[in-house]
Amino acid sequence: MSRILLKNCYYILKSVHKEALRGYDILIEDNRVAKIDKNIDFARSGNDRIIDCSTHVVVPGFVNTHHHFYQTLTRNLPAVQDAKLFDWLVYLYEIWKNLDEDAIYYSSQLAMGELLKTGCTTSTDHHYVYPHSIKGDIMGLQFKAADDVGMRFSPTRGSMSLSKKDGGLPPDSVVQTDDEILRDSERVIKQYHDDSEFSMRKIVLAPCSPFSVTEDLMKESVKLARKYGVRLHTHLAETKDENDFCIDMYGRRPLKLMEDTEFIGEDVFYAHGIHFNDEELKLLSDTKTHIAHCPSSNMRLGSGICRVTEMLPTDINVGLAVDGSASNDSSDMLGEMRNALLLQRVQYGADAVKTKDIFKMASENGAKLLNFEKVGQLQEGWAADLAIFNINRIEYAGSLSDPLAALIFSGYNHGTDYTIVNGRIAVDKGRLTGIDEQKLTDKANMISERMIREREA
Repeated sequence: MSRILLKNCYYILKSVHKEALRGYDILIEDNRVAKIDKNIDFARSGNDRIIDCSTHVVVPGFVNTHHHFYQTLTRNLPAVQDAKLFDWLVYLYEIWKNLDEDAIYYSSQLAMGELLKTGCTTSTDHHYVYPHSIKGDIMGLQFKAADDVGMRFSPTRGSMSLSKKDGGLPPDSVVQTDDEILRDSERVIKQYHDDSEFSMRKIVLAPCSPFSVTEDLMKESVKLARKYGVRLHTHLAETKDENDFCIDMYGRRPLKLMEDTEFIGEDVFYAHGIHFNDEELKLLSDTKTHIAHCPSSNMRLGSGICRVTEMLPTDINVGLAVDGSASNDSSDMLGEMRNALLLQRVQYGADAVKTKDIFKMASENGAKLLNFEKVGQLQEGWAADLAIFNINRIEYAGSLSDPLAALIFSGYNHGTDYTIVNGRIAVDKGRLTGIDEQKLTDKANMISERMIREREA
């Protein structure tokens, strides 16, 4: 049995529903939190580890509810720094069609590495680009990357079936037929999905958006997901253009299309959800449908402000997400939390959402959205997923009257000292333990340059 003792923690957030603890120890045995108490008796042996946390804030590991890992390779491109969503997509698809196995594997490591270093312990990924040149198992590559870096992972088997010739946006070379998509979706569920108590692997089915797949594929994806008890996901109501597109193409607003295809309910989460009207918000609440809120991406693309402040009081479960690293340009989970707080206040005022609302969205709500039990809180018997921040630093000086809020309101380095996932230290003194960070950086830059060069050729 491997054990870790977090000694004399300066501040512990067990959950937003409980009083914070100061000066307590946390004992981790194997993959779960065994005990939270003062002065835990601990006879060190073998590979046991004691970490002095007397200057550290310890919080539940964060949960990222929407991302596109492959986009880490196309960040900050001058041609789309100022583009709206549809123009941005059309340009980038011409680069993304050049993805290969190495690009998927190393971009996944890169995104998950950044997430881990900023306190995120569980993530999904929405991979929907399937270049015909790739013959390997894309989801298998992503799970290998997750195993290497040590992240709890629930990727989506994304899909697109409408290319430019069908009125969609992507080139023909990255879309698949409905039959190909459904056949492989069933394969990955059978091969990878794990419903056990402390699962490290879950599968979600995720047609990309209403304007990138057929209505039939939406319906069949719903049937398949519910046959196997897995979650469903798609982009929805991200921009006004999307609303107009759905009205033109289907004669319905996006959420009505989802309702008609039964792509709605407690097992469904939508990315963005900005442009819902009042009636649609009530429908989301009544059906217990979840929202993955992506504030940085929404600001970056000028898409709008999600009505989170209005959603939360109606019991719509809102999780937090960094979104793709070409519409955010980072995978900074703690930074995303700061942006989530500030963006709501721009729209709704200085008391719109509180820091504890944001911590709940980034932990408990996200775990509920992705259907991970015993994740998202620090409780005895729960998964040992923790983010540990050292606040004895210059950027936090003067902010310690509220150590938890300091992580959002103060600081410029959003990195953890330690990130623990399923009882394993994935970030140790600020460095990833599973991979060589410099080698990964060099490899990702090389692949990025190759893909961009191929677009320009």
